[in-house]
Amino acid sequence: MFTLKVDHEVELQVLQSHHALKLYQLVENNRAHLRRWLPWVDTMLSPIDFEAIIPIWLNQFAENIAYNLGIFYKGELVGVIGIHQIDWYNKIASIGYYLAKNAEGHGLISRSVIAVLNYAFFTIGLNRIEIRCGVKNKRSRAIPERFAFVMEGTIRDGELLNGYYHDIILYSMLAREWKSRHQSIK
Repeated sequence: MFTLKVDHEVELQVLQSHHALKLYQLVENNRAHLRRWLPWVDTMLSPIDFEAIIPIWLNQFAENIAYNLGIFYKGELVGVIGIHQIDWYNKIASIGYYLAKNAEGHGLISRSVIAVLNYAFFTIGLNRIEIRCGVKNKRSRAIPERFAFVMEGTIRDGELLNGYYHDIILYSMLAREWKSRHQSIK
């Protein structure tokens, strides 16, 4: 199955059925941390919920319209990063990510985002990647800002989260921008 080697410590793997229990444990152990920004967290209440969704993700992967990748740090599942809503006609997609609280501070999301952007732009030929973050989610917003994504604007009441709407910032990166900055990373 698809694996993207990030570096000597980090590997991104397509999530498969045998990951369901570990994925559930990751969410369960970080529920309060994750639910602040991820609206789906409260709907994933058992490993069975992940066993039900992983085949959908695998089908999306097989159809080449989304990648749901586990972030494995020193062999342990510590987060997820995904390429979502791939529009092949326009060569556009979005990426999203989350990480266990105890895995923060090691640059895992930054390293994973670099690997995903290199794959998206250099390998599969996408032209535009978007990242959407809650206006108040400073940790998540730091990623596109660190990599000089363009902040295109605010999507007012862009997401229903825990019973209330909140605003979302839309960031984008174009292939030509990324390639001009990162030719040596290929």
